[in-house]
Parts: sequence; structure tokens; C-alpha cells
Amino acid sequence: MEMINSLGRRKASVARVYLSQGTGTITVNGKPYTEYFTQPHIQYYVIDALNTVEVANLYDINVNVSGGGFKGQAQAIRLGISRALIKINEEFRSPLKVKRYLRRDARVVERKKYGKPKARKSFQFSKR
Repeated sequence: MEMINSLGRRKASVARVYLSQGTGTITVNGKPYTEYFTQPHIQYYVIDALNTVEVANLYDINVNVSGGGFKGQAQAIRLGISRALIKINEEFRSPLKVKRYLRRDARVVERKKYGKPKARKSFQFSKR
């Protein structure tokens, strides 16, 4: 099997995922994913797509991720891994689709409007 690449995005994060046959090592920006993402609930985002289709120890994954925060990056990686797994085996589509791992989460921060301190918050109103 040759190397399969895919792209995942979430908020301001972009993850380029390279998946190849191997032993199950996941590197993110040159570090093991457990070292890059120190919190266990964030690490779960990275490996959950692999656990869903039960192929955690079959593929080596190399990820280049940039932009956003660590949660957005982890979720971008999850989308990229899910897309790469489908390129390998079309049967992986239905369990990943049930968990909505193939959907790009398009929610982003609303922009600040002029005349307001934040996107929707207003300054305190004084009647008198």
C-alpha cells in the first residue's frame, strides 16, 4: 500500500494527514501525538476514528497541522484521518458517518461588529 493523504479542517486549523501501512504510530508535527496533545480528552479526538473502525495498530499516521488551538487541531486531525481511512476501505464509511466524523464542522467565531464590544454584546444602556 502506498501513502494516502487527506486534509481535515476545523475553525482555523488545517491538518494534512499522511497514512501508510505500519504499526500504529501517530506523529503530529514531528512529535508523538501524546507529547503534542498533553491532555487525555484531546488525545481521544485523534485516535477515536481509528478505534471506531478498529484499525488502531495497522497504520502509521504522520500529520502536519497548523493554525487554531489544540482542540481545533485535534478535531481537524480526526476529520483528516477519517477521510484517509475511507480512501483505503469504503466499508469504513458507515461507522464513521454514524459518529459524524466525515462532516466538516463549519462553526467559526462570529466577527466583532462596530459600535459593540464583542460580536453581539452591547455596552450598558442607561435610561437616565
